Amino acid sequence: MSLRVLIAVTHLLGAGHLTRAAALARAFAGAGHETTLVSGGTPARLADLGGAEFVQLPPVRTIGTDFKTLLDETLQPVDENYLEQRQAILLDTLRSTRPDILITELFPFGRRVLAGEFTALIEAARALTRRPLVLCSIRDILVAPAKAERIAEAHERILRDYDAILVHGDPSLVPLEASWPVDEGIRPLLRYTGYVDENENAVPEAHRHGIVVSGGSSAASLPLYRASLEAARLVNERPWRILVGRGVSEEDFQALRGSAPDQAVVERARPDFRALLAGAEISVSQAGYNTVMDLLRCGVRSVLVPFEAGHETEQRLRAERLKRIGLADLVSEDELSGTRLAEAIRQKLAQPASPPPAVAVDGARQSVAIAESLILSRPALHPKIDWSPLNSALDRARDQGCPVRLWWRDDDAVAHTPALGRLLTLARRYDAGIGLAVIPSSLQASLATCLADESSAFALVHGWRHDNHAPPGIKKAEFGAHRPVEIMAAEAQRALDAARRQLGAKLLPVFVPPWNRISCELIPHLPRLGFAGLSTFTDRAAATPAPGLLQINTHVDPIDWRGTRSAVAPEQIIAGFAAAIERRTAGVADRNEPIGFLTHHLVHDEVIWSLCERLIAHLTARGVHFLSPDACFGMETGSHLRSNGI
Repeated sequence: MSLRVLIAVTHLLGAGHLTRAAALARAFAGAGHETTLVSGGTPARLADLGGAEFVQLPPVRTIGTDFKTLLDETLQPVDENYLEQRQAILLDTLRSTRPDILITELFPFGRRVLAGEFTALIEAARALTRRPLVLCSIRDILVAPAKAERIAEAHERILRDYDAILVHGDPSLVPLEASWPVDEGIRPLLRYTGYVDENENAVPEAHRHGIVVSGGSSAASLPLYRASLEAARLVNERPWRILVGRGVSEEDFQALRGSAPDQAVVERARPDFRALLAGAEISVSQAGYNTVMDLLRCGVRSVLVPFEAGHETEQRLRAERLKRIGLADLVSEDELSGTRLAEAIRQKLAQPASPPPAVAVDGARQSVAIAESLILSRPALHPKIDWSPLNSALDRARDQGCPVRLWWRDDDAVAHTPALGRLLTLARRYDAGIGLAVIPSSLQASLATCLADESSAFALVHGWRHDNHAPPGIKKAEFGAHRPVEIMAAEAQRALDAARRQLGAKLLPVFVPPWNRISCELIPHLPRLGFAGLSTFTDRAAATPAPGLLQINTHVDPIDWRGTRSAVAPEQIIAGFAAAIERRTAGVADRNEPIGFLTHHLVHDEVIWSLCERLIAHLTARGVHFLSPDACFGMETGSHLRSNGI
C-alpha cells in the first residue's frame, strides 16, 4: 500500500513543532508513502527527510510569547497580501499532491492566529473528489485557552473535520487530560502514538562525566545560559559544555563565550548532541518536548528550568512529571540564579542515578501504523450506530426494577505492551473496571509494574499455558474432558501459585479456562485449590457451581473470529447486549449475574478499538458502568488474600 501524505506545520517560536513534523514525514516516506511536508515557520536546518518533499511557505514568526502578532523574516508585521500568498501556495500543494492523508500539526488545538489558512486547507481537502483522511498531530501537553468558548470551538472543528487525533506522548507519563479538558465527544478520536524521537539511532555507551547545558533553538534560553555560566564558577570541579541554539544572536553568543570560566566550553548546538548527553553526569535544560525526548532516551539525571514566560504551563507540567519519576529536579524561572542552579546541580549529583522509565518512544512509526490502519478500516471506523435496541432494553430493565450490572474481561495478557497500555487507558478513561485473564506460564515482570497503579484493573488466572489438548476435530480446550482430572487440577494449582508470585494483591483467584471450556469434573476441585471464582462464556447455569465458587461469565464478544477477525457488525454487538439485558428482565437468565464484555487486546485493529470505545462511551453516558472485578467477585476488601492465607 502506497499512500500520498501531506503534513502542514507552522512553528512560531522554537523549532520543536517542525522537528516533530519532520520526523513524521521521514517515517511516512520510509514506509514507502509519497510524503510532502509544508512548513510555514522560519526556515530551519532539518535532518535528511528520507525522500519526503519539502515546501517552504513565506515564513511567519513571533517574538516572545506574543502569538497574536505575526512577523515576517525582517521582523515586520505581515499583512493580508502576505497571508494570501501563503494560503495560495498551501492550496496549490494540496491540489498537486491530492493526499490520501492530511495532517495538521497542532491546529485546531492551537495556531488560532492562522485559523484562516488551516480552515481553507481543510475545506479544500473536503472538496476533493476523494476526501483524504484528516488527522491532527499534537504533542503530549497542550496549553488550553482560558476562555471556554475557544475550547468548545476547537472541539467543534475536530468533530466536524477530523478522523482522529495523534497524541505524541505516553499516557503512563502524562495523559492529555492533564493539560486539556478532554470531553466524551473527542475522547474516542484520541490515538496515543508514544513520543516522537527525531533521532532513532541507538544511544551510544559513554563514561558519564561533566555537565551539559542546552536551551533549544530560540533566544528564550539566554537567562539559562547566563545562570549556567555563574553556576560553572561555583561547581568548578567538573567540565561544563554549554550548547547555544541558533536563535541566539551572534552578539549574545560571543558575549557568553567571553564570560565563560576556564572549565566551561561555550559553542553552538551540535548534531552530536545526544552523544554528548549520553556522556554527561548532569543535563541542565528547559523542558521542551524534544529536549525531554533526549533525556528519556539517554536516562541522564537532569536539572530542568521550564520556560514559563507569558503564563506558559506546558514545560512546567512536563518537568513535574519527570521529577515525579525521579529523572529530574526543578528550578523555577522566577528563582533562577547561578547560586540556585549550582545548588540544584550539587543535590542531583549526590543522588543515585535512576533507570530510564518505560515510556513509549516509537511515536513516528506508530503514527504511520495508526494512519495506515485508519485508511484500511475507514469505511467501518465511523458507521452510524442505531442504539435504540440497547436503549429500549435499558429502559425496560429500569422500569421493571432489574439492575443492569456489567463487567469487562480481556484475555491473554502476559506483559506490558502498547496494546495493553491502550486497553488500560481506555478503561481508566471511562472509570471502568477490567479483569485481565493472564497466562501464568508466560508472565513477564512488566505486567505487574503496569498494574500496580491501576486501582480498578485486576488479573485473573487464564489456564496455565493456553495449550490446546483437545483431539483433532474437537473444539479447542486446555482444561476440557480430554485429560485426567488430577493432571488438570495440578496444573490449575501451579497456575494460581505462579500468577500469585508475580502479581500479588493484583491477582484475583478466579479461573478462566482458555477457549471458555472446562471439564465439569474439574470444577468441584477449584475451591480446594484456592480458587473463589470461575468465568467462561454464556449465561451461567448456577451462581455457585461448587461450594465456595462464584461463577460470573462473559456474554458479548465484539470480534468476528470465524470471518474477518475484525469487529462484528455494530448491530450485532448492540443486539447481544440488548438480549442479555432482556433475558435478565424476563427472568430467563439469572438477573444477579453481571453481563460480561469479552475482549482480546492483542488482536484488536482500529475498527475493534473504535467500536469498543463507542460502546463503552454510550453505556457510560447512560449511567451504566463496568464493575471493578474485585467488587464483581466480592473481593473488594482483600478477602481473596485473607481466604488464601496471604
